[in-house]
Amino acid sequence: EMRIVESGGGLVQAGGSLRLSCAASGFTFDDYTIAWFRQAPGKEREGVSCIWTMDGRTTYEGSAKGRFMISVDKEKKIVYLKMNKLKPEDAGVYYCAADHQTCGMAPGSVWGQGTPVTVSS
Repeated sequence: EMRIVESGGGLVQAGGSLRLSCAASGFTFDDYTIAWFRQAPGKEREGVSCIWTMDGRTTYEGSAKGRFMISVDKEKKIVYLKMNKLKPEDAGVYYCAADHQTCGMAPGSVWGQGTPVTVSS
């Protein structure tokens, strides 16, 4: 059974950093896209970043560019999201999604339960 588990969320002051982890199990991990999404209270879920496990190609959305870095440890089957210079508007529940090539956009994507991030001003 494919499974995704996020961790690493917490409370951080504005300007600080956090590293989120997305641990995968139950699939080969060789040719997948692993994407991070964020959902703030009262808002729709939005994409943050995505990585292709085959070649390490990455994409970033909006304000994540230049501040966040996504990386993959294929041996451990973990995708990390290092978030720097955090802002209050970065707060929300961060979710991870795994699928073949669609960065979480396919109906069959596998999602984790999320990890909450709070940024104090």
